[in-house]
Amino acid sequence: MAKELWKGNEAIAEAAIRAGCRCYFGYPITPQSEIPEYMSLHMPEAGGVFLQSESEIAAINMVYGASGAGARVMTSSSSPGISLKQEGISYMCGAELPGVIVNVMRGGPGLGTIQPAQGDYYQATRGGGNGDYRLIVFAPANIQEVVDLMQEAFELADKYRMPVMMLLDGMIGQMMEPVEWKRPALSPEDLPAKPWATTGTKGERRPNIINSLFINPDACNDHNRHLEEKYQRVIENEQRYEINDADEAEVLFVAYGTPARLARAAARLLGEEGIKAGVFRPITVWPYPYEALHEAASKESVRAVVTVEMSTGQMVDDVRIGVNGIKPVSFVGQAGGVIPTPREVADAARKALGR
Repeated sequence: MAKELWKGNEAIAEAAIRAGCRCYFGYPITPQSEIPEYMSLHMPEAGGVFLQSESEIAAINMVYGASGAGARVMTSSSSPGISLKQEGISYMCGAELPGVIVNVMRGGPGLGTIQPAQGDYYQATRGGGNGDYRLIVFAPANIQEVVDLMQEAFELADKYRMPVMMLLDGMIGQMMEPVEWKRPALSPEDLPAKPWATTGTKGERRPNIINSLFINPDACNDHNRHLEEKYQRVIENEQRYEINDADEAEVLFVAYGTPARLARAAARLLGEEGIKAGVFRPITVWPYPYEALHEAASKESVRAVVTVEMSTGQMVDDVRIGVNGIKPVSFVGQAGGVIPTPREVADAARKALGR
């Protein structure tokens, strides 16, 4: 199949429609505004519903309602907008409602800048709302991967009845790359049944109730235990990662999203000097592939682990957990919309190796 040139944000929207999404609720914010723009034109053409909400808070609660009624639904925003959605995301997790949430990250904190960054890692992987809950979080590194993971994101959301987040920096949302549409487009008839949804009883069953409120503490505790068991199944079955050139590597870069591409470029620079460097890239940043990272770092040739981020250092905490002290872990990064260069990343590796 021939490849087509797509802009990242538009490819995200098209991939969602092809994955059977027929409801989109969102609000424009740079650098993801092309997603609602594309949806406003093409979602009605697919027989779906596009609605620009009056706010990000309204958008996530519309997602809650549509998901509760059994729709395959999505919203998108950028960093400050995702912050406003956190209460609704917590409600969705508590009510066990599927949906896909796209965060095209920009620099922060606060309003920050519209330039690409990765300062929302804690928010995505630790939970920005209240309570004990988790999201499956995909962190694609290129537009083809965004497209490939979008249908999987909807499938996992339905399978586990929980929200799935696509976490990517503004660089991936704004760049253009060739894309191959590998999967056939889905229609609503192709989607799994949702017998738990509030679709009306038609006199055939008891009414379904969707709620995240448990006044009785024992009932709330039991519900949290149920959620934790589900999250454990996700940890056991849904970890994704990629390892490049790690055999006999002296330094192991760990990065996700755009910095993983920078790390591969830095590895090529180091290779020209005779320094072998590998790249470990988590594709799911929750559940995080701790064991796979530990195994990669434990190779005898690896002398240093260098985490590369477009932040002041957030994923580095998970890297330290995974490496668990068997090798020294250092960090290189820029924040607020500044992107580290491959040469800066290579310099950090030399420093970690004592060269």
